[in-house]
Amino acid sequence: MEPFRPVSGPAAPLVMDDVNTDQIAPATSAFAPDYAALLFARWRSDPDFVLSRAPFRHARILVTGNNFGCGSSRESAVWTLQAFGITCVVARSFADSFRENCLKNGVLPVTFEGASAEAFEAAVVANDGAGAFAVDLEAQTIAAPDGTIYPFTIPPADRDTLLRGLDDIGMTLEHRGDIERWESRTRTERPWAAQLTR
Repeated sequence: MEPFRPVSGPAAPLVMDDVNTDQIAPATSAFAPDYAALLFARWRSDPDFVLSRAPFRHARILVTGNNFGCGSSRESAVWTLQAFGITCVVARSFADSFRENCLKNGVLPVTFEGASAEAFEAAVVANDGAGAFAVDLEAQTIAAPDGTIYPFTIPPADRDTLLRGLDDIGMTLEHRGDIERWESRTRTERPWAAQLTR
């Protein structure tokens, strides 16, 4: 996984609740699908759909409503966002499994609530792709084109793993020395255990 870098670009407003993973990444029988083309494939056939419109064909940020990513836990929903170029999703709330899939694949899930959510959504809709929003995970802020700063919070552990580009395997490998020492000690102290694993 690549470390999360600052994001600057159009913020696409899809201010809807309960957008599910089948809508984000429709099921396909293709063995190696074009994930960028798969993103909202059914909806993008409509020229008025937000990601079909010129300012948002290269959106880096998606802004949406409550319970984004509900439904099945398919990881491909996050892969389609990444393939399209979206590395930050701002929502009022996320389905738990979708949020976890974002974190494990390098996509930043940002949550705004109440008045902050309303103000941010209004700014994105009013801008309509005319200017770039800038996401800074280190500072935990999103800057609007007019200079307004919207602070957000994310658990420190999630922030750290995104900034360092660590998935579960990467976090495990940070303890490789300890693991190898334990395995070596176990081979000496419990040789019967090594025999059982052959």
